[in-house]
Amino acid sequence: MATGSEADKSPEVVLEWPKKDKKRLLHAVYRVGDLDRAIKCYTECFGMKLLRKRDVPEEKYTNAFLGFGPEETNFALELTYNYGVDKYDIGAGFGHFAIATEDVNKLAEKVKSSCCCKITREPGPVKGGSTVIAFAQDPDGYIFELIQRGPTPEPLCQVMLRVGDLDRSIKFYEKALGMKLLRKKDVPEYKYTIAMVGYAEEDKTTVIELTYNYGVTEYSKGNAYAQVAIGTEDVYKSTEAVELVTKELGGKVLRQPGPLPGINTKIASFLDPDGWKVVLVDNADFLKELQ
Repeated sequence: MATGSEADKSPEVVLEWPKKDKKRLLHAVYRVGDLDRAIKCYTECFGMKLLRKRDVPEEKYTNAFLGFGPEETNFALELTYNYGVDKYDIGAGFGHFAIATEDVNKLAEKVKSSCCCKITREPGPVKGGSTVIAFAQDPDGYIFELIQRGPTPEPLCQVMLRVGDLDRSIKFYEKALGMKLLRKKDVPEYKYTIAMVGYAEEDKTTVIELTYNYGVTEYSKGNAYAQVAIGTEDVYKSTEAVELVTKELGGKVLRQPGPLPGINTKIASFLDPDGWKVVLVDNADFLKELQ
């Protein structure tokens, strides 16, 4: 019979942690070719705020964090500029970010009047539904879905990723990360199925939209989109759960939990079954880092 620490490490105990943990989507990280241009685009076109900016000359990159509220409570976009690199391949797997607005037509007109972003789909009902949406494209080629909905504490509402096995992905995000399946919709006339997973309802927080296109099991990732970061109360316990689930569903732990040199923020990182990268960040350390 297993006792002590052995019993504590049983699969049942390890998988209980994601259900109890207080996780939150913190930010999405991706690369841009002109940081000042991207900041101008997001603030002028979409109404985001520049939350912070940091230059790391010894490693030849600059980061900027943008969003609609403080990072202590809201999701942010972490834009990374690597010195001298002005173009990246977005690939076919990354879909879009989404911004909720009370008036899609008004926001689309604002985007059209800018010199840096463009509307790629005019406002109108979504295919197979009634929600009014539009699509905008930034200068680096990233797509933003503009979604009409009522007032929300988190306008930066979605990160859309394409996956090759939707049921597998849903199970992974539920078991490994404690997310809830908020909504699932099959649209057979357009041959795709979507699933929204996250930690609260869609109109309250940022969620991940997983999209399965009939018959497509693999996508190119490119080198532009990097990862999402998720806050956790314990990166060690969270990584144990992820590692256990990867043995069942696929994926791989890339970095075992531990402090980052210099700032001591505890993190871990892994790939999901489709190869999408996720970084786990200690909640308390993240708040200290912001201060």
